[in-house]
Amino acid sequence: MDAAKTSFIPERAQTLQVLRLIEKHRPLLMLPDEEYGFGILWVLDGQQVQPAIAKYLMKAGFVADNGATEFGARILTLTDTGRRFRDDGMRWWKSLGWLQRLKITLLG
Repeated sequence: MDAAKTSFIPERAQTLQVLRLIEKHRPLLMLPDEEYGFGILWVLDGQQVQPAIAKYLMKAGFVADNGATEFGARILTLTDTGRRFRDDGMRWWKSLGWLQRLKITLLG
């Protein structure tokens, strides 16, 4: 995996949580902003996803546009690279002790 894609991960614990929740039947929805090409709001299971996390996942190629809903929201699903990144992230998270997890959760 390209080290540039993983050198700075915004809010690592929250990013991993978002990756864990994205599935074929639980996509990340993006309300598009035609002027800038990126969304103005990202939603997963009814909860807003931080723009920094959503933009990071999009720019790194971990999620890809998979069509639109009938209301015009874009459906973003994990790419193969995104699945590998998620799996690597979950293994990394499991390898940490509780104090390291707490530190990462609190400090990013």
